[in-house]
Amino acid sequence: MPVLELSNNKKQSIQKTEEYYNALRTNIQLSGEDIKIVAVTSVQPNEGKSTTSTNLAIAFARAGYTTLLIDADIRNSIMSGVFKSKEKITGLTDFLAGTADLSNGLCDTNIENLFVIQAGPVSPNPTALLQSENFATMIDTLRKYFDYVIVDTAPIGMVIDATIITQKCDASIL
Repeated sequence: MPVLELSNNKKQSIQKTEEYYNALRTNIQLSGEDIKIVAVTSVQPNEGKSTTSTNLAIAFARAGYTTLLIDADIRNSIMSGVFKSKEKITGLTDFLAGTADLSNGLCDTNIENLFVIQAGPVSPNPTALLQSENFATMIDTLRKYFDYVIVDTAPIGMVIDATIITQKCDASIL
């Protein structure tokens, strides 16, 4: 399984705000034990949704929960700058398009209990991929193997993608 490493800039940023994300993690847990899949979005770009998704996933992983972070912003992913891989990996779009097995895009990280699926190449039709049966099947499958799945989405004020994704999740954070 490929291993992704958290960049040094992100490590420093996380350490400064760790307690805030621990509080957010606890609030999610107190909202109901049936909440396992959480979508994170914002209204506009650059409001911190990817930072929140990453830090929230790390907070769950550090608390001992097997956690998956999915970069589902398949139109304009910035998460590729957060985690670095030394080898070529497939991404979410590859799986949704049916050109790769999900296990090929599932990456371990240098943070214990944290796994990542990166967005993959930009798709000519992201909405159709997210509405596909492959996406619904993927979410149902991942629910069985992870304590928590954090899904980073595109901004809801820009495109419909976050609305489509949120329908398959247990909760959403705006």
